[in-house]
Amino acid sequence: MLKRILLLFMVAFIFACKGKNDSTIAVDDFFKTQDKAYYRISPDGKSLSYLKLQNKKLELFAEDLASGKSVQLTHLNDKSISFHFWTSNNELIYYTEDESKERRSDLFVINKDGSKQVQLYSNEKSRLRVIEDQLIDDKYIIVSSNKRDSTLFDVYRLNVRNGIMDILAQNPGNFSRWMTDCRGELMLAIASDGVNETLMYRENAGKAFKPVISNNFETTLQPIAFSEAKSHTLYAISSVNRDKNALVELDLLNGKEKRVLFANDTLNVVDAAYSRFRKKMLFATYETWKREKYYLDDSTKLAYSKIDQLLPGTEWIIADKDRTDKVFVIRTFTDKNPGSYYLYTAADNKLKKLTDVSPAIKPDDMSAMTPISFKSSDGLTINGYLTLPKDKKAVNLPVVVFPHNGPKARNSWGYNAEVQFLANCGYAVLQVNYRGSTGYGKSFYAAGFKEWGDKIQNDVNDGARWLIAQKIANPKRIAIYGNGFGGYIALNCLYKNPDLYKCGGSNSGVINLFSYLKTFPPFLKAKLQMYYEIVGNPVTETDYMRFASPVFHADRFRSPIFIAQNPKDPSVNVAEGVQFIKELKKRNVQVTYIEKEEGPNPVIRQQGRTALYKALEEFLQENLGKK
Repeated sequence: MLKRILLLFMVAFIFACKGKNDSTIAVDDFFKTQDKAYYRISPDGKSLSYLKLQNKKLELFAEDLASGKSVQLTHLNDKSISFHFWTSNNELIYYTEDESKERRSDLFVINKDGSKQVQLYSNEKSRLRVIEDQLIDDKYIIVSSNKRDSTLFDVYRLNVRNGIMDILAQNPGNFSRWMTDCRGELMLAIASDGVNETLMYRENAGKAFKPVISNNFETTLQPIAFSEAKSHTLYAISSVNRDKNALVELDLLNGKEKRVLFANDTLNVVDAAYSRFRKKMLFATYETWKREKYYLDDSTKLAYSKIDQLLPGTEWIIADKDRTDKVFVIRTFTDKNPGSYYLYTAADNKLKKLTDVSPAIKPDDMSAMTPISFKSSDGLTINGYLTLPKDKKAVNLPVVVFPHNGPKARNSWGYNAEVQFLANCGYAVLQVNYRGSTGYGKSFYAAGFKEWGDKIQNDVNDGARWLIAQKIANPKRIAIYGNGFGGYIALNCLYKNPDLYKCGGSNSGVINLFSYLKTFPPFLKAKLQMYYEIVGNPVTETDYMRFASPVFHADRFRSPIFIAQNPKDPSVNVAEGVQFIKELKKRNVQVTYIEKEEGPNPVIRQQGRTALYKALEEFLQENLGKK
């Protein structure tokens, strides 16, 4: 009898272990490089381009949709493709960068059959931004570049036949963005002193830019498209004289709103779509806990509802489309599914799957991302998301609090590989949209200015305490971890609240606000004044900056810490991070340190992420695994 009991026990144990292993997904599966990605459609809708993983490099391919025949256009050695696009029905442009901190770049134009490749420039340290990608006079595209002055972007007419760049407009010193109209004429610019922005407009290419309207950076005025039916009219997302963003028509001669296309006191517009073919705005996208479309006419609503019917229960966005709005590349996703790419043809209302974003991920094995809301200690309503481990009751769970990056960002509903990885490891994941997060209006955004060492952390801590009060969290098994500014928040919360967090981690996290502001590249120097307003001024607010920087408080850390850094990240002072770790270890703080690679090469990037998350998994298991 005893032998039978032991045998049954061993069988049950084996099946229990097997069940556990089956439900735990390999780290690699969450962070695999896509085999195919970045699909683009030719202007005539007859050809498709994409990047495909070949010999540990993402190479550029072009496919004829009628025949299904594809051609490999690139055979890269030392550089990786950063972006590509069709500039005509037969030609593509692609841009490559190397692994160095300078990100030296090349630019090429190539025919879709792989013939007649022309290198437009070679090994440049300057940056290039495409303003108008469709050919003008069968040979020009409009780009901006900081080749003349590393701190400024001028506008050039780039001849794709011979690589010659002729300057169209020289930056007077404060223009941060340029925009063309629907004919490719350079008509709009944004001037900025770092804090205040001014919309600049000229009536034609022969005239000078003149100021239209000025606003503080807290106010949104985001140009979307020029109206082709109405002269001197701009469609824009605007929070001028309102708290939430709206979609409006703006008179470019006097800066006044001519018409409001969509506005709601409780809804924030985050995007909008304009059709050059139909010469009108199609819809506005607003965001609460999810993104929703508000259609501006019945015909657009009817056309897009057909896609909804083909993709029930799935969010989707248009990644690219042809010139006549008849062939779309569609990207789908949900909170539990990284999604797929599809080709949609409006003429026959059919979808063709191109590829899954991450075939190894099975949506049924993932966890739902649920919106939550709670009151901060000073009475502010804070929103966020809670993801529970699959098949676990929301009671007494180990928790990873996961503050988002910043300082201008928010958490949004959708598939998040890190969140799903942590949930699959058995942790409830709390994402808090603390004050200062975008997407909730000007007042909520401004409420976080210079509160990085105080109220922002309180919001995150209040979220953790709310979980405890709801009996969802095990109060003895709570960790905090984040990326960038999320890592910065995590470190500050960790040393200040040893009773709340058992351990914490930072991935490429800011540890010194002084150093962070010094790492701005030359072309972002104009934005420094804005960041002084958001984060703090290193000259006039020295005491606050020291108080709010974890690096100056190594003596106050007691709990185990996980720190990851990318040695090639220009925005992180790695030597300072290493010295910080040495100071922690002197005080016998348990530190897990990992250096990761996060360059443009997709294989190296995946290897770095796999090593990072395996180490994080072990760290959390060691520190939260025991009750």
